[in-house]
Amino acid sequence: MKLPKWLRKVLVVTITVCTFGLVTPPASLMAADEPAADDSPSSDWQNNHSGSQMASVASEQETRAPILTRQQFIEQTMEKAVVQSYEKFGRKIAPVIKEEFRDVILPRIEEVIASFAEQYPEEQLQYLAVTENPSGGIGERIFHIYRVDTGEDIIRFHVRREHPPQDGYWFQFHYHTYHDHFQTHYELGKIYWDKNTPPQWRT
Repeated sequence: MKLPKWLRKVLVVTITVCTFGLVTPPASLMAADEPAADDSPSSDWQNNHSGSQMASVASEQETRAPILTRQQFIEQTMEKAVVQSYEKFGRKIAPVIKEEFRDVILPRIEEVIASFAEQYPEEQLQYLAVTENPSGGIGERIFHIYRVDTGEDIIRFHVRREHPPQDGYWFQFHYHTYHDHFQTHYELGKIYWDKNTPPQWRT
């Protein structure tokens, strides 16, 4: 049975994180197929593009990048989403929540990404990118999807800690969209941590 590329990426990252890099993931998983602040605009774009460069970004992207099919866009975006998620969780949190995140949260993230991909013509998908450097500490940002030609965020995937009275700690995964200026929390699911305070992200 052939695993989706993003799921293979999940397994590779999981093995690496859980063994502190001492175990190399199987070659079959490694084989490739064919070739800021949490709510601020995506810093990846800000760091790489000045105002004077904005006009040339679209034409450069069009020249360099082949047109993606929606399925290719979804697969590539999911691969990046997995990497950014495990980078955020860090070595202390990832081993505890990895299975539930993989089984419950990732499929919902994929559904949201697929739904957004349907809103764009395929020739426009090459202009959408995933941010890097998820927030650490107690920040919520996992990753954003933004337009490389304008720097505008399209969708923001976040996770926040919740501690209901008389209960333990939960990780609440959600996303925001540009449709309402990122005001609404659309829940993806919750994962229980423990009664003890969880470590900070990226530790």
